[in-house]
Amino acid sequence: MKFHAKKVVAFAAAATALFAVTDASAFTPANTPEAAAKRSDVLLVAHQKRPPQKYWRTKVRFRTNEAPGTIIVDTNNKYLYYIDGPNRATRYGIGVGREGFGWSGVVKVGRKAEWPTWTPPAEMRVRERAKGRILPITQDGGIDNPLGARALYLYQGGRDTIFRIHGTNQPWTIGQNMSSGCIRLMNEDVEHLYDRAVIGTKVIVIGPGNKHGDVNYDDRGVDIFRQIFGG
Repeated sequence: MKFHAKKVVAFAAAATALFAVTDASAFTPANTPEAAAKRSDVLLVAHQKRPPQKYWRTKVRFRTNEAPGTIIVDTNNKYLYYIDGPNRATRYGIGVGREGFGWSGVVKVGRKAEWPTWTPPAEMRVRERAKGRILPITQDGGIDNPLGARALYLYQGGRDTIFRIHGTNQPWTIGQNMSSGCIRLMNEDVEHLYDRAVIGTKVIVIGPGNKHGDVNYDDRGVDIFRQIFGG
């Protein structure tokens, strides 16, 4: 596995300087409720703190031998990559499992759901009950649901792993280790990914245990021209 952090920082700095004199909104859609309503069924809440800009959705130059349409999750650097095509990918900031809940492996998207119902595992309910917090057996989808606007259910060998790629009603947790193993994105980002990732999409999760095997990829930083002009 290759990951040139210095190159990412250098390109990000260059992109920041360029966008300061061009259009900074190219990194992410405007945050006004009106703009959100036009592009999404998620209305952004003004008081919610967003994560640092390095975790905003970005188009990057990306080298890998994995096929377009593959998802690579780098839990160490808190990024999820959707491979758009040769030498290019879309990078999303993510939140990942806290200490003791990290994992790795090669899985597939087995199911997708909009505004998913949350069914916390029995062991989670027991664990939280010991802390004085009573979790519901199930919680219907909605703006206050921990799974957010969309969920991609991860399967291995035809069986549900109980891990998900999902949205969150706590966008400030992106870039942190706070989940019980699921991979969380901002709601507008999980909507964007949901529309692109089909059932059967290969998902490589890089994390503890090295169960993902050898993964060759190289994030070469912001693709400035694609970021501004699209494509």
